[in-house]
Amino acid sequence: MGLRSTRIRGPLGRVAVAALLGTMALVGCGPSGNVVTDLGATGGTRVEGGTATMALPPASTPNWIFPIGAPGYLASYNSAIQDLLFLRLFMPERKGDALTMDSPRGLAEMPRYSDGNTTVSITLKKGYRWSDGKPVTTRDVKFWFDLIKDNKQDWAGYSPKLMPDDVKAFEIVDDRTFRLRLDRAYNPTWFTANELQDFVALPVHAWNPGHQSPRQAFARLMRHAKRFSAFATDPLWKTVNGPWRIEKWTTSGRVSLIPNKKYRGPDTPHLDRVVLKPFTTADSEFNVLRAGGVDYGYIPPSVMAQSTKFKEMGYRIDPWEGWAVTYIVLNYHHPTAGPLLRQDYLRQALQRLIDQKSISRVIWHGSATPTLGPVPAGLLDADPYPYDPKRAKALLARHGWADRDGTLHCVRPGRGTGECGADIHGGQELRLSLLSQSGSTETSNTMQAIKSEFGKAGITLDIRQQPLNTVLGTTVPCKKTEPLCAQWQLGFFGTQGSWYFPPDPSGEKIFASNAPSNMGSWSDPRTDRLIRATEYSDRPAVLRDYGREVARRLPVLWTPNPAYQVSAIRNDLRGVDQNPTLSLAPQNWYFVKKGGAGR
Repeated sequence: MGLRSTRIRGPLGRVAVAALLGTMALVGCGPSGNVVTDLGATGGTRVEGGTATMALPPASTPNWIFPIGAPGYLASYNSAIQDLLFLRLFMPERKGDALTMDSPRGLAEMPRYSDGNTTVSITLKKGYRWSDGKPVTTRDVKFWFDLIKDNKQDWAGYSPKLMPDDVKAFEIVDDRTFRLRLDRAYNPTWFTANELQDFVALPVHAWNPGHQSPRQAFARLMRHAKRFSAFATDPLWKTVNGPWRIEKWTTSGRVSLIPNKKYRGPDTPHLDRVVLKPFTTADSEFNVLRAGGVDYGYIPPSVMAQSTKFKEMGYRIDPWEGWAVTYIVLNYHHPTAGPLLRQDYLRQALQRLIDQKSISRVIWHGSATPTLGPVPAGLLDADPYPYDPKRAKALLARHGWADRDGTLHCVRPGRGTGECGADIHGGQELRLSLLSQSGSTETSNTMQAIKSEFGKAGITLDIRQQPLNTVLGTTVPCKKTEPLCAQWQLGFFGTQGSWYFPPDPSGEKIFASNAPSNMGSWSDPRTDRLIRATEYSDRPAVLRDYGREVARRLPVLWTPNPAYQVSAIRNDLRGVDQNPTLSLAPQNWYFVKKGGAGR
């Protein structure tokens, strides 16, 4: 599972965007005892109660509960769980082929813009309470705002000049209404989708009873957030306002949620329990799924042709398409690889050696499509660097690289035309290392295919595989002087998509200079200007200009963008909405049975 912009993200309707979109012990968790094979995907009588087990992505372990993201903890399953415990003010929700932020699941009414789009007024919905009975108020929202304002450098969602810098004042009007005074006029669609989506109420009465300063309170909360083994028992995390609360959270990554009986939202849970179950590999999940041990799982793309067998077993097959792009991150600050990766010609050559179409068709069995640039492919009209090994080799030769015993070496060092480039030494070998996530046969085969194509051109690619959390914790933005910066050159965490967009797919979190999820530390003034333009204007041309330019500049290497997963869902488990933002709403899930009256 890839990254998201601090929390769960997805598409929203600009004009250009509106067309978007353990083992066998768990057998028999549903009310019917085993997977129902004689019940179709529709029909049946709803049954209240039961336990639904959902498979987590391979080699993925939920490890962050605090609704303020920290670097290295941005995997989407962390955010998905947080959103079930602590309600965001605004939640993206599917509406036809697009998404709307006007969701009944959100804690607030839609924002009202005034004063030439420099003031935003927000009112919380009536009746919401914390699980200890205290009302949810604007003071809880201001507590969140004060925490990120005074600790923004430690918040993984922080981009300079954006939230909270773009808010001059947070004014509480009353218990349900607050007002934001902005530093300038912003495009309301962008601001609602990409800035207000971060807002969440946190229980100030329970989390800061001693009225500590925001810095002191944040430091204390972060200490608790790093106590992974205590997530289920720590009193802090028991005060929630969402539809679910934690029953169990093990260090192996298994999470069990039960209904919050004090929840006052419109979508109270039907199930007694939801279990999120980890698997070390996709193959291990597949074996449990085939034995009926998972109610909501996934099948490898390689067995999509066997989907009829799963339908006969009582599952429906439904690819979960995401609003995402997928790429290999390049560490521009690495002491030896950085000078290589900073050469435009070299990145262009590497990109032309990645056969995205063949990889999508052969390795991913059609469940992936080529990534063309920094926005979903449907918003771009061309691939600036299609697969072309001959052009890649010629480009490298023109810039001073020659074959010696099957490996390219720099034979013309220097900064001039036809030379290798700044800080690349004579005789230096063209060799790179890639840290890639483990657990997926398709990802492993993709990386081997890329390694093979690089090798044919004389480029050595060393591949090291690690669990997703390890990759995410290593491939973080770093300074050249930091020891961590020398630990990785290229990184891949895109088995299920590398980046799931904010509702408005601009690039302020991933490709702006010093952005929180700009893992490779890419920095380009023109890119920054184009990103800024998307924040101020809602003209479709602005987003297209940004997409085309960054696709041309290649801050990363684009790779095939897979579906999040090819889901296999029990026919008698209903209410599942596979939102392209990867949000979960298990409170809407329920089991059905044939005939009779439901409870």
